[in-house]
Amino acid sequence: MKHFTFLLLIAWALLTACDTTTPTVEQGSLPNIVVVYCDDLGYGDLGCFGNEVIHTPNIDRMAGEGMKFTEFYSASPVCSPSRAALLTGRIPQRMGINSVFFSRSFTGMPLEEVTTGNLLKSVGYATGIVGKWHLGHREKFLPLQRGFDEYFGIPYSNDMQSAVYIEGNEVVEFRPDQHFTTRTYTEKACDFIDRHAGAPFYLYLAHSMPHVPIYASPEFDGRSGNGIYADVIEEIDWSVGEVLKKLEEHGVLNNTLVVFSSDNGPWLAMREHGGTAGILREGKQFTFEGGQRVPTLAMWPDVIKGGSVYDNIALMMDWFPTFAEISGAEVPSDRDYDGESILKVLDGSGVREGKEFLYYNGADLQCYRNGEWKLKLPYRGFHGSNGKKAVAPHDTLLFNLKSDPGEQVNLVESNPEQLTEMVELMEAYRVSKGTLPPSLDIGAGGDHSHNTYLVAKYGKNFNYVEW
Repeated sequence: MKHFTFLLLIAWALLTACDTTTPTVEQGSLPNIVVVYCDDLGYGDLGCFGNEVIHTPNIDRMAGEGMKFTEFYSASPVCSPSRAALLTGRIPQRMGINSVFFSRSFTGMPLEEVTTGNLLKSVGYATGIVGKWHLGHREKFLPLQRGFDEYFGIPYSNDMQSAVYIEGNEVVEFRPDQHFTTRTYTEKACDFIDRHAGAPFYLYLAHSMPHVPIYASPEFDGRSGNGIYADVIEEIDWSVGEVLKKLEEHGVLNNTLVVFSSDNGPWLAMREHGGTAGILREGKQFTFEGGQRVPTLAMWPDVIKGGSVYDNIALMMDWFPTFAEISGAEVPSDRDYDGESILKVLDGSGVREGKEFLYYNGADLQCYRNGEWKLKLPYRGFHGSNGKKAVAPHDTLLFNLKSDPGEQVNLVESNPEQLTEMVELMEAYRVSKGTLPPSLDIGAGGDHSHNTYLVAKYGKNFNYVEW
């Protein structure tokens, strides 16, 4: 009998030694991190932020079981600068990223920048990106060279020339059918979770939509009954549901921080193909609240109390130091950062200390927030063209965002002392950021001076064929 028991123990030991299956995550291990980032999603596009037409039950679940941020700010009212800030914890002006990169760009996010991928990989996380990158598509700027183990997606906005699918560093599809982009991203994201659920992982799922052009798969095209934009948002909501379901399937949802947000406000110039800013004023491309206050949710069942609402300022730059704190990663000390860890906000033990925010449009400082007050500098207005809606000029504006989030009541004349204080505080805070580098060259358009000459000499209807 003893001999038989000994043989069983030997057999069990051999089987255990040969077992290559992924172990389950142990209680108290490092949390997984999933960031779902939409493109041009408006503050008013979700049910949990007041939309009564678009159905978003899975995203609303995140609000019900997690935390809703009502005053969360993107670093910029346009794409590339916002993404740079999310990934580095630094305002994009520190990197010279004051515009969006194009398929003609030879530049990208500077190589010396440390990303959330670098940060989390340094403490053993598997790191992956699915979706839109938009921080430089030359190989040296792509995710695999920026701290990420895996990448699949469109390297810039989906309306730009030569929108392709890249996997790793290689183009794998030159003309992707964007009807299936959201579904394809979701399948890739779930596959990443399947392969890495046994150890800490960081997944950045950056949807290409609802940035135009917008498409929905056959399963969602027309399903909402409220137009293609609603179809697109409801398919993104389905995607969130699939990710949550996959995390539950592997038993890791409770130990996973899931963040949902948008890079900037809705592209209102696109009319029915753009979203809504809800109670906020204006949208993408502008520094009114609708351009930079974005719908943001965080779900982490082991840590965040369900149904929590945070009604104070928080910033896209906060995620970098937050991820560092929860993972134990060391934040580089050789550079300045513009966010702070909001772990105490997430776990309910405190509030965010900083109350200031600079609203830049490119390299142009246009607004400043301190606490409940917002100062907006004079603006010459825009007549509306090239995908940008018309906005009337205005003189100096002063708003109390707690009582007037829609920025309708200018308090300049009734609060002269507050105005003076805000101007002084803004200048001091601007100076505290130090000297900012010049803007990166994003690449000029083609030289068409030959056409200018020919039109001037032969008229605008000259015909090459005649020659």
